[in-house]
Amino acid sequence: MSRTQALTQLVFGSRRTIAGTVYGTIVVLASLAAGGKAFEHDLWHLAAIVAAELGAVAGRELAIPLAAVAPTAMLALGALGLFRGSTAVWLAAGICVATLAVQGLRYALLERLGLLGTLAAVALNLTLGLAIVALKVVVAH
Repeated sequence: MSRTQALTQLVFGSRRTIAGTVYGTIVVLASLAAGGKAFEHDLWHLAAIVAAELGAVAGRELAIPLAAVAPTAMLALGALGLFRGSTAVWLAAGICVATLAVQGLRYALLERLGLLGTLAAVALNLTLGLAIVALKVVVAH
């Protein structure tokens, strides 16, 4: 495998990493839902919680910790003052939901599911992610 192929596979994943990316994203989203409101004024702490949760489950698959990179970056940017705490948490959650949609689409394309199967795969991933976001809203209010 060439360096370009290896880098492309690292960034965009492969057929084997869709499940890991979805799982990692769910773990990150669950961590945000559980701690987002409590730690929106201490984003370094929230970023550490997200990273620790991923570390606990990431033992065998690189796609799992990679799923935390962009959401954790949003938390770090918020901690640096570029966003308000709540904005950083919602941006991180939005990245997670978008990732779930993209991974559902990737799965459907790789499996050649057709239009109905593609819609089902994306909808299932989004339903799971949005259910976690809804729980965050309900618990926080």
